[in-house]
Amino acid sequence: MESSARSGAGGAAAYSTPRAWIVAGVAVAGVIVLAEAARRRRRWLRGGKPAAPPDSGAFCDSLVLSPPPQAPPPAARQQLSDLTFAVSDNFEIEGYVAGFGNPDWKRTHAAASRTAVAVTNLLKQGATCVGRTVMDELGFGVTGQNLHYGTPINPASPSVVPGGSCSGSAVAVSAQLVDFALGTDTTGDLRIPASFCGVLCFRPSHGVVSTVGTLANSQSLDAIGWLARDPRILHRVGDILLPAAVGGFIKGKRQLLFADDCFESLKVPSQKTVHVIESAVLKLPGYQSPKHIDIGQYIISNVPSLKEFCEPSTNMQEGNSALKALCTVMLLLQRYEFKANHEDWVNTVKPKLGLEITTRVLQAVNFRDDNIKSLYNVRSEWRSALKNLLKDTGILVLPTMAGYPLKRNSKQRLSSEFEDKMYAFVSIAALSGCCQATVPLGNHNDRPISLSFVAAHGSDKFLLRAISDMYSTIQEQVVLASKLAPPPAINHDVDASELLKEKGNDSFKRKQWSKAIEFYSEAIELNDTNATYYCNRAAAFLELGRFKQAEADCDQALLLDKKNVKAYLRRGAAKERVLNHQEALQDFRHALALEPQNKAALAAERRIQKHLR
Repeated sequence: MESSARSGAGGAAAYSTPRAWIVAGVAVAGVIVLAEAARRRRRWLRGGKPAAPPDSGAFCDSLVLSPPPQAPPPAARQQLSDLTFAVSDNFEIEGYVAGFGNPDWKRTHAAASRTAVAVTNLLKQGATCVGRTVMDELGFGVTGQNLHYGTPINPASPSVVPGGSCSGSAVAVSAQLVDFALGTDTTGDLRIPASFCGVLCFRPSHGVVSTVGTLANSQSLDAIGWLARDPRILHRVGDILLPAAVGGFIKGKRQLLFADDCFESLKVPSQKTVHVIESAVLKLPGYQSPKHIDIGQYIISNVPSLKEFCEPSTNMQEGNSALKALCTVMLLLQRYEFKANHEDWVNTVKPKLGLEITTRVLQAVNFRDDNIKSLYNVRSEWRSALKNLLKDTGILVLPTMAGYPLKRNSKQRLSSEFEDKMYAFVSIAALSGCCQATVPLGNHNDRPISLSFVAAHGSDKFLLRAISDMYSTIQEQVVLASKLAPPPAINHDVDASELLKEKGNDSFKRKQWSKAIEFYSEAIELNDTNATYYCNRAAAFLELGRFKQAEADCDQALLLDKKNVKAYLRRGAAKERVLNHQEALQDFRHALALEPQNKAALAAERRIQKHLR
C-alpha cells in the first residue's frame, strides 16, 4: 500500500504504474487543499476573528491516506470503501511526526517509520484518512482547549468547550467533516467529547484493539476507540477493528442495570434519561425487566483492595466514597505510567504547556510510586467484580457526564466537585478495562446529554450489537420525551415547593432515596410550614438508615400538624430501629388514636408488645 504520507514528508515514493500516479496526484491535491484550510485556520486563530475557522478548528495535520485499490472479484469487497475518517494527533503515520498535541513534542521527535496498526487495518478495508486532529496536550486534558492549536468549535453547542482530550476527532464527526474518527481513551478522552459534542462513541475492552503505533499516555488505561454519528458506521468500524472472539452471539435475554446512585447527581430530568431507556426496552424483544443498583455500594462490597483508598465515611456515604476512590486509583495509575513513559522527556525539554496540562503533568512526574501493587490489585479486582455483576448478558447504564461543560474562552476552571463526578463515571469502565458505548439523548437546556452503556471485558461485539438494536427506538423515545409538556410556569414559592415535592415522590418511588431527600429539602427551603415535606423526607431517611434525622423531621412535622398519622408511624419506626421500644409504642398508639383501624400501626403495636413481654 502506498500513501500520500510519504510524498508529503518529502520522501520519493516509486510509483510504477499510471494508476498509481493518478492515486498519488489525487492524494497530493488533497494535501494542498487541506494545507490551505490549515493555513486559513492559523490565520483565523492569530486574528481572533469571530467567524468559525473553515474546518471548525478540528484538524492540526493535513494529509490524505488513500486505501489500496479494490481487488477484482472473487476478492471480498472492501467493507469501508465509502467512508472517510480522521485520527487524533497521537497516531503515527509513516513519514510524519505525531505531535501529541504539543509543538515541542513534534519538534523533538522524528518522523514515524510505520503507520498505526488500527489505521492500516481501516485503510485496507477501503476507508480514506483525511487528516489528523487537535487534541489536548500529551493526552492529559478534559476540556479540549489547546494552548497552541486553539479550541475546536463544538458544533452541537458552540458556546461551550468540546471536551477532551480528543476534541478535534469529536468535532470533526459532529461537524460532518468525516464519517468517523479515531482517538485514544485513557480517562474519558473520547467519551467526554462525545458527550459534549452529541455523537456516538465506543471505547473497546482494554487490550482488544492493538495500540501499536500510538503514543502512550498510560498503557494500562489507553484504549483505541472511535466516534460516529450513525450507529451502523460505529458497528462497521467495530467489525474491522475488533477481533472475532470478543463478544459474539450470546444466548439469553439482555438485562439493563441502572446505576441509580450515579443518576442521583445528574441535573437532567429522569424523563429524558432513565425513562427514555426503560420505555425503549419495553418495546424491544429479547430484554429482561431492567434492574436498579447502587454501584458505589457494590464496589465497596466487592473490591476489598479499594478500602485503603477510601476516605473515612459513614455507612450511608460509603458508596460515594467508593466511586471517588475508584477514580483516585485510576488517576494515580495514569500518573505512575505517564511518569515511567515520559519523565525524561519532560525534564529535558521542559515543554511549553497550558495551565491545566502543566498541573497534571507535574502531578505525574512528581508522583511517588510507594503503593503501585495496590493500584493494579484494585484494577484486577474491579474487572472481576464487574464481570460477576454483568455476566454475559448484563449492561450497566449510567450518565456519561454529571453536568455541563465550561463556557468557551471562560477563565473559570472545572470545579473539583465536577471533576470528581466526571472521573468517577469514566473510571467505571476505564479502570476495569470493560467496553463502553456512549449514546446521545438529545438536549436539555440547549446542551447535549448522553448516557453510557458498559458491558463486561471482552463483550465488545455483544455491546455494539445491542446499541445498534436499541438506537432507533431510543431516538424515538427521545423525540417523545422532548414533546412532553414542560412543567407549568412557577410564580409562587408554594407552587415551586409542590413541584419539588412531586419530584421527591417520583425519586422515592424509584428507590432513589438520596435524590428524594434533595428534592424534599429544596421544597422545605421554599416552604417550611408544610408538614408533609418533613414527613416525606423522614421516610427517605428511614430507608437510608438515618434514624435520628428521620425522628427530627417527624418532630417538626408534628409541630406543624399534631394529627399527622404518618409522622407518628415514621417516628415510631425510627425509635423502634434504635431499640427505643417504649417511646416507639407510644407513637404507634398515638397513630391508632387518630386512625383505630390503621393496619401498619396495629401490626407495629403487636410486634412491640410481643418484644416487651
